[in-house]
Amino acid sequence: MKPKKKTLSDLGGIMYSTDPSFSYEVENEEPAEALANNQQNLRVMLDKKNRGGKAVTLITGFVGNEEELDKLSKMLKTKCGVGGAAKDGEILIQGDFRDKVLLLLQKEGYKVKKSGG
Repeated sequence: MKPKKKTLSDLGGIMYSTDPSFSYEVENEEPAEALANNQQNLRVMLDKKNRGGKAVTLITGFVGNEEELDKLSKMLKTKCGVGGAAKDGEILIQGDFRDKVLLLLQKEGYKVKKSGG
């Protein structure tokens, strides 16, 4: 999961250069190594904020690459029979499926906690 860049200093300070031979050197970010399922600490919560009153089940705390996040997301969406999304290290499942998602993740071997209201 890549950290979000919130300020100009997070971008390295270079915004524009008039030098035609200038090349910006990007730091190589190491891809997050996937942890084993039993080492993942996932949180399952219900979220209604900024969604027009619609409830979504939010799974946070996943450590790994985007492919594995998408794979887990697809499995959860298929088992729940609903849509959703996976981005920024979080999985969104449309609707209130906290209990079902909690059981599915435990069967897969993840350490899962229910959090929030």
